[in-house]
Amino acid sequence: MGRILWGIIVVLIVLWLLGLVLKIGGGLIHTLLVIAVIVFVIQLISGKRSL
Repeated sequence: MGRILWGIIVVLIVLWLLGLVLKIGGGLIHTLLVIAVIVFVIQLISGKRSL
């Protein structure tokens, strides 16, 4: 499960950067990025990291 979350976080960051550079995506990409960061923080706090 951890690898899937990391993959989603990486994809969202790449899409967010593309959205900033190309001025596309608007609020949707920013919302998804915020959700990814929240999931990342929860995973760090819970201490359940599987690498």
